[in-house]
Amino acid sequence: MDDVPPRDFTDALATFATGVVVVTVRDGRDDIGTTLTAFASVSLEPPMVVIGVAAESYLCEVLHRCDRWAATVLSADQRAIAGRFAAAGRPSARLLIASVPHHRGPLSDALIVDDALSALECETRRRVPAGDHVLFVADVLSVDYVDPGRPPLIRFNHRYR
Repeated sequence: MDDVPPRDFTDALATFATGVVVVTVRDGRDDIGTTLTAFASVSLEPPMVVIGVAAESYLCEVLHRCDRWAATVLSADQRAIAGRFAAAGRPSARLLIASVPHHRGPLSDALIVDDALSALECETRRRVPAGDHVLFVADVLSVDYVDPGRPPLIRFNHRYR
């Protein structure tokens, strides 16, 4: 098998439009979060999702300790939130959304951004190493809300749209 150049691989995947989520988890007194496009449904019965997280990231380290987390599916008008959670060296998730309506999920205690398209509270069932990422397969504990009234934020061709 020939090696695939990383740039060719990322350019090829950039042609696939994906939704954008913010994943948050509470680790003791701190809140951790990041923007992800590696999010998908896995099962309807039982309801399950999967996220892909960089293995060397702090979020991955925290998700190995904390099983419960939340995923907020962002709307097109929440591009700034996606950018904040994607920035290198970002502060606590609490600071990133201090000026944005949000609440804590009652089952995960994770921060959930209000006024997005939907939010799910999840509990990791299985961790699967996958190259330079770890897949977190999770049961959906609750659907915190659904509000499909606005267009979704998507990532396509290396940009939010």
